Amino acid sequence: MAKIGLIGGSVTGKLLENAEVVKLSTPYGEMSSPLEIGKIAGTEVVVLYRHGKEHSIPPHKINYRANIYGLKEMGVERVIGVSAVGSLQKDIEPGAIALPDQFFDYTKGRSYTFYDGPKVVHISMADPFCPDLLDIFHKTLIELRIKSKKGGTYVCIEGPRFSTRAESRFFRTVGDVIGMTLVPEISLAREKEMCYLTLATVTDYDVWAEIPVNSREVIKVMKENEENIKKVLTNAIPKIGNVRSCGCDRYLKEAGI
Repeated sequence: MAKIGLIGGSVTGKLLENAEVVKLSTPYGEMSSPLEIGKIAGTEVVVLYRHGKEHSIPPHKINYRANIYGLKEMGVERVIGVSAVGSLQKDIEPGAIALPDQFFDYTKGRSYTFYDGPKVVHISMADPFCPDLLDIFHKTLIELRIKSKKGGTYVCIEGPRFSTRAESRFFRTVGDVIGMTLVPEISLAREKEMCYLTLATVTDYDVWAEIPVNSREVIKVMKENEENIKKVLTNAIPKIGNVRSCGCDRYLKEAGI
């Protein structure tokens, strides 16, 4: 059992000490990967590979419900999602880590809720990210002198393709960074009374800028960002207390019909 869940790629698993592998079955099908449980800087953490251990699952095919259900079954109360994003604003440079506090959902065909009936739930997402986790990670980024941006809006698109220039110009009017995996991961976590934070690593400027995005450039910057992500997680995770006072666990109680 671990109260902190980490969803991301290979860099997250590399941080684990003495990892134990656990495979769960869920009512929603297979999780993206078996869970790995171990310690990061002395703190128990469970790691899930969002795209699979070999990065074989595209964003629109991720079984988000199975992933969040499985983490909840392991006792997770706080979820930290690590993801690569593009920048929609000039002052958010590639190489920075963004900590959004809002999102704009532009996905189209995902399974968005655990409550498909007969029980109906309308979960509040007015303030979707955990304020306590935001503060902890923001202060850690400042202490480590890592280029960062606290606050702003994550635009989540369906993928797996990148945006057209017209789409990117539109998304700039509502958002600050753009990615493909936040939704419905974040809202499903709230339905399970979990705190949620995104560590959004900025890999490129989206195509509102002059140079079109390409996968090779994204992967190059992602590799460069890995060391910063390791530092942030190693320093911030031990600061997360055992008792929650943020209120993220109250929303489901207020959402029923």
